[in-house]
Amino acid sequence: MHYSEAREKYMALGVDTEAAIETLKQVPVSLHCWQGDDVRGFDGDPSKPLTGGIQTTGNYPGRARTPQELMDDLDQVLALIPGKPKMNLHASYAIFDKDNGGWADRDKLEPKHFEKWVQFCKERGLGCDFNPTFFSHDKCDPLTLTSPNEETRRFWIEHGRACIRISQYLAEQLNDVCVMNIWTGDGFKDVPGDRMGPRERYRDSIDAILAQPYDFSKVKPCVESKVFGIGVEAYTAGSGEFSLLYAAMHKDKCIPLMDNGHYHPTEVVSDKIPALLTFFDEIALHVTRPIRWDSDHVVLYDDETREIAREIVRCGGLDGRVHIALDYFDASINRISAWVTGYRNLQKALLFALLQPGSLLKRLQDEGDFTRLMVEQEQLKTMPLGEVWDEYCRRCGKPVDGEWFSQVMEYEKNVLSKRG
Repeated sequence: MHYSEAREKYMALGVDTEAAIETLKQVPVSLHCWQGDDVRGFDGDPSKPLTGGIQTTGNYPGRARTPQELMDDLDQVLALIPGKPKMNLHASYAIFDKDNGGWADRDKLEPKHFEKWVQFCKERGLGCDFNPTFFSHDKCDPLTLTSPNEETRRFWIEHGRACIRISQYLAEQLNDVCVMNIWTGDGFKDVPGDRMGPRERYRDSIDAILAQPYDFSKVKPCVESKVFGIGVEAYTAGSGEFSLLYAAMHKDKCIPLMDNGHYHPTEVVSDKIPALLTFFDEIALHVTRPIRWDSDHVVLYDDETREIAREIVRCGGLDGRVHIALDYFDASINRISAWVTGYRNLQKALLFALLQPGSLLKRLQDEGDFTRLMVEQEQLKTMPLGEVWDEYCRRCGKPVDGEWFSQVMEYEKNVLSKRG
């Protein structure tokens, strides 16, 4: 079947594939830099293990070790993914050199430490999102924004305020909204003696961070929850209720962020999207693939990824109400392939969602015709999405499925395999 035939089949359902393709071309999706170097960053000792609830498994050769290697790898990824990618940086990816005064601790980070990333993004027409890095640092005691130690807590508050200033810089320099995500792994391995105290300190710390002036039309601070993590199995300060209520009480200065690995296994973020959009003008997402816990596996074209995409589209989220980012890190496979696979799968899920006859499905539900609703939704699963996807890739000037992996293997042979 050719694209023209697929277009006709969708047209019979009242779906315009041309409109779907043009819409998807304009949907920004943040590409996370930390897949390329296993969340190591450039501001600390790369030989030290990750701490603070972060863990990467695997030792596949070719990890990026320097800013230039990471940028080279990102260029290889950008050549293979369609659509409108943005960059997504953690503060630990600051680039220090003699021109900007050398190394600075996280509470002293400045926009100048990200000038090379701005140059990288400008040359490639990318926006950029940002994240404070509240983990893998000697000042984690092991708590950060919830610490009862005022010196520790003040250090991390100043880090958050510095990141607000950097996010404002990124937004202004790149003329694009910068989503700045606040997440900590603060919590306890076993049953705590005080659950409220850390949350009160967390609330006050976020208040202090958001007191740093910024333009909310350009910088979108987020509060991200987590159900549990490595070393904090019994209690996390930034639970779902805490993070959602904080965002709801401060709608004029921040938005909620949901990571679909940060909930109990029986919960699904796809169902939470319309619930939050009923009350919030904007929300943010980190799309990942949890296996039994927040394991950050490469995003697949699976049921929940499709449902997340369908709810984004059905709720009108593509008009800027939903800020989409990827978040996974797999060190057991080729990192370029991991990046490309996850990004293309999310794009494919969004295209699948755009090719749904939404008005028909809504009408059937409203009329109570659940028999036909089930039949129609099942038949849509075998519609010729692949032909439309290939056409979308071609129009974006990117390889279709089956053509890009050989380029990754060539890059591994010529570049990655030569890294120590």
